[in-house]
Amino acid sequence: MPINVRNATLGDADQIAEIIGEVVSEPDPVGFDHAWTPDEVRAWIKRQGDNGAMFVVDDGRHVLAFAAMDFDSSRPDECTFGAWVRERNRRQGHGSMLAEEALAFARQHGYKRIRARLPERNEPALSFLSSIGALVPLMSPGTAFELPIYQGDEGSA
Repeated sequence: MPINVRNATLGDADQIAEIIGEVVSEPDPVGFDHAWTPDEVRAWIKRQGDNGAMFVVDDGRHVLAFAAMDFDSSRPDECTFGAWVRERNRRQGHGSMLAEEALAFARQHGYKRIRARLPERNEPALSFLSSIGALVPLMSPGTAFELPIYQGDEGSA
C-alpha cells in the first residue's frame, strides 16, 4: 500500500493515542508524561486551529506516525515541532516526511523560529532533530531552528 502524508483528522485520534501510549512506555519518552485518551488527542487536534497543525503518515489502513506544529499565542512568530513514529516503523523515512510537511506549514504561516523538544540521553532523537535543523534553511529561509533540552516530565507536547 502507498504511504501517504496528510493532515490529521479527528478520526485519527484513536491511532494517535495508541502511538502516544507506545511512546510513554519507552525508557526516555519524548514530549509525553502519560498515555493520552482519544478524547485528549481530539482536543489537541481541535486546539490547533489555523495557527498550528497535525500531520499523519498512513499506509491506507494504519497511522504509522504523527507530527504536530504547536503554537503559543504569546510568541506569534514561533512554533514547536514534534514527531512520533511507532517503534516498528522507525528508520523508514516517516519522520522526515512529516518534517518536510511541517516545515512547509511553518513557511506558509510565516513562522521565524521552530523549536523542538529533546530529552536527555536520546541520541536517535538528537540525530533526527539535527537533520531537520539542516533542512530548515533550505525549506524556510530566514527561519531559525532551536533544540531546547527537555528535562524531566514537563507535561505534554
